[in-house]
Amino acid sequence: MKKFFRNGLLMLAAGALAVSCADYNVTDDFRAQPDPSFVEPYKDLGPVKSYIDRDKFPNMSLGAMLKVSDFNKQELAHAAAITNFDNVAFGTTLMSGTIVNAKGVMNFLDMSDLLDHVEEIDAEVFGSPLFANANQADDWLATLTAPIEIPVDFVEGKTVDFNEMSVGPYTGTIENDKGKASIVRYDGQNVLQINNTTNVRIVEDFEVDPKAKYTITFWAKGARADRDVNFNVNFSGNNIEGSGTNGTWVAKGDKWTKIVVEAQSAPDATEGFFRIDNGRGGILYIQKVEVGYYPDNHRPQTEEELNDTIDYAIYTWCDGLMKINRGRIHSFDIIDEAIDAQTTLDNGMYDLKHSTEKIFWQDVLGSENYVPVVSKVASEAYERYDGDPSLLRFFISESGLEDPKKIESLEYWMNIWDAKGAKIDGINAKLNLVYSEDAATQADNVAKLNTLLDNLAATGKLVRLSNFDIKYQSADGTNVTADKISAEQRQQLADYYGYVIKSYMSKIPHEKQAGICKGNMVDTSDPVGLWSIDKNSRDWVRNATYKAFCDALSGE
Repeated sequence: MKKFFRNGLLMLAAGALAVSCADYNVTDDFRAQPDPSFVEPYKDLGPVKSYIDRDKFPNMSLGAMLKVSDFNKQELAHAAAITNFDNVAFGTTLMSGTIVNAKGVMNFLDMSDLLDHVEEIDAEVFGSPLFANANQADDWLATLTAPIEIPVDFVEGKTVDFNEMSVGPYTGTIENDKGKASIVRYDGQNVLQINNTTNVRIVEDFEVDPKAKYTITFWAKGARADRDVNFNVNFSGNNIEGSGTNGTWVAKGDKWTKIVVEAQSAPDATEGFFRIDNGRGGILYIQKVEVGYYPDNHRPQTEEELNDTIDYAIYTWCDGLMKINRGRIHSFDIIDEAIDAQTTLDNGMYDLKHSTEKIFWQDVLGSENYVPVVSKVASEAYERYDGDPSLLRFFISESGLEDPKKIESLEYWMNIWDAKGAKIDGINAKLNLVYSEDAATQADNVAKLNTLLDNLAATGKLVRLSNFDIKYQSADGTNVTADKISAEQRQQLADYYGYVIKSYMSKIPHEKQAGICKGNMVDTSDPVGLWSIDKNSRDWVRNATYKAFCDALSGE
């Protein structure tokens, strides 16, 4: 049964709003009496999206960014988004890094709830990036691409047989010049006698493999029948715990005890040795010591295996996502921030990002095949689960495109991907805008914005602007916070919002307009919202930016 929002944000809006949105599912328990969203001087304004001239700008849309959790609560943020914006986006919270765990289990519960509700109220969602370098299921990819276990044989290593040594002082290394160890005749054989407070290397001077698992075997006995001896062992810089008190190893005093130590060296070990550290428990006797090891039983995946693994990951992720989606989201960022502005190719263009520390899709698929492969698999999965191919749109999401070389590099890569059959419908340009009180700085800001829009229009792709928040800076470059901004400064900021919107709508051809997405609907610590937060009631209050949006979208 649907719940109706009776006395809050919706029903106090303009008449058209009440008719079009009164029956969507929101919570009954939100209250705002009186509703500060409609106080003077902006109480007569309608929903922001209602000011778009749909006949003149048929493809123009207005989006808002939310967290999935805030949307699913169906409270104030949800009501403001659905009432005032054409679509909602959810940033990284619908990406694989949030949904897929290290074992490949996919948790779509929040997304399923969200899409069921969106379908009920006939709302629209812009999809999170399907593939990226950040916010990916890195633990799952690491598990999938981990080295493969292989059978290995035990390798006989170094042996120290005290029967092959002469009775007398021990010639091995006694550390810290403390204590005493010697070869003595005991119990019918030559053994190593280790006195109290002696740290002695018994096996040393051999190459050690930090990845190998070593087995050290020897027999030990205490000198006195009525006293066990506790001692510590160290293998190539790694203290190995035993089952005795405080992790010690125990030699019985009344009989020989077989000791088996399983060990790996310290990761940074440069020399191999096996050392016994005898405390104050009494004299310790050691028989013949044998060291052997199992080599590392893993090998890297071959290039063919790695490609098969990544193909499986791409298919599995897209299949799971699109199965839940069922065609309800039909616009996605196919990749996100792939270009590395720090690395230049021989032709002067920026390279894609690469990594030696974790899996980047393009490192396995190849830079030129990256988008062709993932867009093909994603498109097929979308259509497999009832998606209408005529509605499907894939965008390349990128930041920093105000840098002419970066947008030129993006075009270079898109041309390569297009030629290889990739589906690339548009560019989602992430904005990083600032309004400055310094006239020269602001003139430069405006010039860069206009150049960005001209360059985006010249690509011939659909153009979407996202992260549409503008920070306000004083003449000295200091950010002015939301709680400090004056009415006059807020109006200057609002005017710049209006300028950006009108510039987008005039510079980007109408048929190529994929819309603008607001980063934050309400002020954060920065005055970026269409609403401010009332200090007393904590309700949202329309500010000058709200009116600037309405005016700019209406063409005023």
